Amino acid sequence: MSYTRKELLSAVYERAYQNEAEFGVCPQAVLAALQDYFRFIDDSLIQASHALAGGIARSTDGTCGALNGGLIVISSIYGRKRSEFGEKTGNHEKGEMIARELHDRFAAEFGGVICREVQEKVFGRSYNLRDPREFEKFEADGGHTDKCPLVTGKAARMTAEILLDHGIEPDQG
Repeated sequence: MSYTRKELLSAVYERAYQNEAEFGVCPQAVLAALQDYFRFIDDSLIQASHALAGGIARSTDGTCGALNGGLIVISSIYGRKRSEFGEKTGNHEKGEMIARELHDRFAAEFGGVICREVQEKVFGRSYNLRDPREFEKFEADGGHTDKCPLVTGKAARMTAEILLDHGIEPDQG
């Protein structure tokens, strides 16, 4: 199936939103949504991203997992391979520039890149996701109903926009 840019970006957003609402684990929700359209994303990346949810293992003091999902996609294209250790390649330098683009857009949208900062922007407060009572409040306040799905959808869409802007095309089959 062939998509217009607008249709693709909308579909990626919706898929990531639904993934987060239904299954949680924000970096995986982003990666899985992007994988549906950019099929070079391997399942091992989705698996490896699991502990990055909730600002790293639900600590909320690390980078937002949704942003991490997008960064993993960019790194999977442009990142340095082990066989390239010690070498200067233009490929990974381009990847850093593109990752910076995603970082800066995300930070502008959500007031920062740390999970706790994103929660402050979206919920008006942050939560200790490791405390069962706080996690319950997080969920009651829309954690996986609309708040984190919104962030996840936007992170996936931003990533897809940046990929398209840099000539990375989705699979159309």
